[in-house]
Amino acid sequence: MTVLRKTGVPTLDDLKKVMPSEERLHRGPVAVFECFERIPCNPCYDSCKRGAVRPFGDVNDLPEVDFDKCNGCASCVAACPGLAVFVVDMTYSETEGLVKLPYEFLPLPEVGQPVDALDREGKVVGKGRVVKIQKARARTATPVVWVAVPKGLTFDVRNIAFGGEPCEESCR
Repeated sequence: MTVLRKTGVPTLDDLKKVMPSEERLHRGPVAVFECFERIPCNPCYDSCKRGAVRPFGDVNDLPEVDFDKCNGCASCVAACPGLAVFVVDMTYSETEGLVKLPYEFLPLPEVGQPVDALDREGKVVGKGRVVKIQKARARTATPVVWVAVPKGLTFDVRNIAFGGEPCEESCR
């Protein structure tokens, strides 16, 4: 059994397989698909108007991304029911990276609000600041919170905490 199946947390080797190249990371925002399970799912493909998510041969296939077509719009983040897609932007500022992450809690944070930055295990790894709330366009889509974090944490931060409750239909 893999570590991912035991803990639900991907290893560094798992993550290396889905990361854009260093060169691509320095050209602007880009989606990172931390989707590692073969399940019948493809809303990321349907949501991508730029064709960055390649067509699925089988609905159970893992998503494949053409990082050169991706502009980091986060429509795939909002569409993913598994909360497995994030956008990272290493060009956000000299000292901060930007992480666009799905957020299914109420209340939604406020723009400018300081937050605890959490890693994949839910542990606090630093502080962040909410830059924008991208409200879901579709009723079934998830709000996307844009969080500025210290640049060194951009690939670690996958959630935030500030005192919300689980989200119901009302936050969509």
